[in-house]
Amino acid sequence: MGSFGGLEWIVIGLAVLLLFGAKRIPELARGLGQGIKEFRKASDDIKREIEQGEEKPPVNTAKNETTAKSESSEKKEVKANENVD
Repeated sequence: MGSFGGLEWIVIGLAVLLLFGAKRIPELARGLGQGIKEFRKASDDIKREIEQGEEKPPVNTAKNETTAKSESSEKKEVKANENVD
């Protein structure tokens, strides 16, 4: 089993022409081209984000949020203890 030869491609082309008609083929090709373009753009964006992420270490916001929450709860406990006295 190898790749398709010239005759096979002609038969496939004729089958597509019969199935979709001459008017729909350009629309299908245009849609396929736009889909490929969007896929490549998204792929390039992801690659760019990965490369930028390797250059800078990420800021650990989860740790900062946890610290802020624990500090605010400690302040509440202190105020509650002051109100009890």
